[in-house]
Amino acid sequence: MTLSADLALAYLDRAFDQMLATLERVAEEDLATPPFGAATTSISGLVTHSTEVSRYWLGHVGLGDPSDRDRDAEFTHRADRTELVDRIAQARAAATDHLTRLADGEGQASEMRGFLYGDQSDDSLVLHVVEELYQHLGHMEITADALAARRAS
Repeated sequence: MTLSADLALAYLDRAFDQMLATLERVAEEDLATPPFGAATTSISGLVTHSTEVSRYWLGHVGLGDPSDRDRDAEFTHRADRTELVDRIAQARAAATDHLTRLADGEGQASEMRGFLYGDQSDDSLVLHVVEELYQHLGHMEITADALAARRAS
C-alpha cells in the first residue's frame, strides 16, 4: 500500500468523529426513525451499514478475513445511542488493525476488488472505504436535519 496507514486512518477517524457528532444532534427516540418513510434509512441503519462497510471492505475483501455480513439487515437495524457509539468505536479499532495489516503487505486478492474504481490495489480499496463512509455521513447529516425540522414543526 503506497498510501500511509496513518493518513488513511486520519480520514477514517474524521468520518467516525463526524458520525458521533451527528448522533449527538438526534434525539434518542429518533435514531431508528426513517426520515421520509419506510423506503429511507434511519440514523441507526446508516451507522450500522457504515461500520459494516468498513469492516467488510478492509477486513474481508482487503485481507481475506471471514465475514458473516447481512447487508440487507444493516439498513433496517434498530439500535440505541449506546450501541451505535460502540459500533463506531469497534469499527475504528478494526480499521486501525486492518490498515496496519494492509500497510504491512497482507492484502489478499478478491473477486470483490473488481468493483473498485480505477484499479484493484489496496490503495483503491482504502479510498473506496473513505468514499463510502463520507457518502453515508452525508446521508446521516441530511437525516439529522430532516428529523430536527420535523421536531421543530
